[in-house]
Amino acid sequence: MKENPEELNNNGILLSKKGMFLEAISCFKRAITLNQKNYLFWYNLGITYRDSGQLKKAKSALEKSFQLYKKDSSVVEMLAIVCLELEDYDNASNYCYDELQKNTNNYNMWNTIGVIAFKKQDYNFAATCFEMSLSINPYNYDSLYNLKDTYAELGNNSGRLECEQKLKELKNGKILVLIMWNIMI
Repeated sequence: MKENPEELNNNGILLSKKGMFLEAISCFKRAITLNQKNYLFWYNLGITYRDSGQLKKAKSALEKSFQLYKKDSSVVEMLAIVCLELEDYDNASNYCYDELQKNTNNYNMWNTIGVIAFKKQDYNFAATCFEMSLSINPYNYDSLYNLKDTYAELGNNSGRLECEQKLKELKNGKILVLIMWNIMI
């Protein structure tokens, strides 16, 4: 029976979702052995390494995915996040800025740049980045949460309280109802 790399990839995804990382990694590696040029196999391997706490291996797999196909913003976003988790702020920033040159409306990249700035204790720039992210997608929970923390660091109590209120509304689904209402109108 001939092995199918796509089937191995799909099995790897299912195993990873169940927390069976070693088995998932084996599936992705076998799929890659059969088809080394499929960037999604490398991407899924990188995510699984990340989820299993193997950040250096995650970075390596994601870099290979990026080399194979530079146009998938999901790959660049995950690569930037893994670099951030490795405290490789320069590379994380470079990936973000390169992606933002292609698409200035990528609110996830603005959020990631904000997190990098926050980690470097550049709270003013972090706030600007989170605000930019929210100007593109006002319902991004991560950016709103990060902005709340940044405002707290800056001593902007009214901004922090406004963020807390919006976070509660998001959590309670009030904003989701408004979004759906606006879509229906």
